[in-house]
Amino acid sequence: MVPQPKSEIRKEQILKAAMKTFAHKGFHDATISDVAREAKISDATIYEYFSSKEELLFSIPGKTTRKHKEELESILEFLRGAADKVRCIIHRYFWFFENNPDYASVTMLILKQNRKFLEMPAYKDVQDLSRLVLHLIKEGMATGEFRADINPYLVRAAILGTIEHLVGAA
Repeated sequence: MVPQPKSEIRKEQILKAAMKTFAHKGFHDATISDVAREAKISDATIYEYFSSKEELLFSIPGKTTRKHKEELESILEFLRGAADKVRCIIHRYFWFFENNPDYASVTMLILKQNRKFLEMPAYKDVQDLSRLVLHLIKEGMATGEFRADINPYLVRAAILGTIEHLVGAA
């Protein structure tokens, strides 16, 4: 494994501190000083990596969401049938959010509420996962695993909405 440059390590340190701080204090009540204190660095160091508190917030899901998606796709390669793949995705979402409660709090309670996040590159990764669920539902309809008369968009919304509701309520 190639060692990460010091700047990448510092950036990850800041992102983890921001995630914890925003999850526990809320985005609006948290300050850059709170994040710096959590990361054990100066406020100025944060501004070397992020131009604003909002940019810092929007940077949190990027790498984590991509990694989660890649891991999920590698698992799905070994499963047969759309139903098993959809079950795996649901299980994996719950497992991931249970093991990353600060991430779940930030993404479900803060980012989902922010319209500007919908324009960020990290949101594309969220959309890709949503498209994957839709693709598997349609695949299951085509193979007869799922009823042909269901609305795949409604089923996807029910699945992802249930996950968001249960994670957000936790």
